[in-house]
Amino acid sequence: MDWTTLLQLLDSTIRTATPLLLACLAGLFSERAGIFDIGLEGKLLVSAFMSAAFAAVTGSVWIGLGMGVVGALAFSAVHGLASITFRGNQLISGVALNFLASGLTVIAGQAWFGEGGQTPRLVEGQRFGGLTLPFADTLSGVPFLGPLYANVISGHSILVYAAAFAVPLSWWVLFRTRFGLRLRAVGENPAAVDTAGISVARLRYSAVAIAAVLCALGGAQLALAEPAAGFTREMSAGRGYIALAALIFAKWRPGPAMGACLLFGFFQALEIRGDVFTSLLGIRVSPFLLAALPFILTVVILAGFGGRAQGPRAGGEPYVKER
Repeated sequence: MDWTTLLQLLDSTIRTATPLLLACLAGLFSERAGIFDIGLEGKLLVSAFMSAAFAAVTGSVWIGLGMGVVGALAFSAVHGLASITFRGNQLISGVALNFLASGLTVIAGQAWFGEGGQTPRLVEGQRFGGLTLPFADTLSGVPFLGPLYANVISGHSILVYAAAFAVPLSWWVLFRTRFGLRLRAVGENPAAVDTAGISVARLRYSAVAIAAVLCALGGAQLALAEPAAGFTREMSAGRGYIALAALIFAKWRPGPAMGACLLFGFFQALEIRGDVFTSLLGIRVSPFLLAALPFILTVVILAGFGGRAQGPRAGGEPYVKER
């Protein structure tokens, strides 16, 4: 494999890992508070549609991003009502939202744009461009580190850098703030939190709201920052489920979650850069096999680590206040 091909593969890895990482952090906040969120897939999809649709109509990428957040918050509110207020089954609620997002985005897209459930391709001003980091051009001639900085680390959308910043920020919020301590406590022993006079429902609603914003950023990355910007049917393509597998593999910790998402992103990048196998091994690998690799890895991780990973003890259980 030549150096240029490796740099392109690493660049694709970072870009494809970003929506996974944002969805994984969303699941981290939600599940740390005791709310299992299978609906990450649906929130990614609806935020991607809302972002692309409003960016196309208004011509503003920022309005598109804002409406993507609104769409994800609306879905999270429904999930919160079903699982927190009405104490319904969290898994069923999440699956229902995924089905709703899958159908609703296609119907709305067809009614709005008449392009088979898709939005028009987004042009400059309607999408996020790449950011050139300081000294990227100057350092590009430095052997090894220069091209790595200029071609892999630099040149991504603002959402990629926001996702990278969200990892240490999530760690700090969860493990170094009073809010984070209470959030983790409500996922372990909500009765103790309630006894201390803290609202369990308020904390859990806060967690699902944070998860919605993070999912919205992930959906916006898919729709507003990819090379072919715009919404296409089912463009989340199972990323919400893969993010949940990465979260289990990372044992509900932000740092390892980033590593797990980069691993999944690498396998997704191989689908884009399938010529790597040709240049490295001299063989042509079926694109269908490459597309299946992330899901094969998901099954392997869930089978190998799912049983041993211990999530929050009160996860998935609605809290009923004792009288």
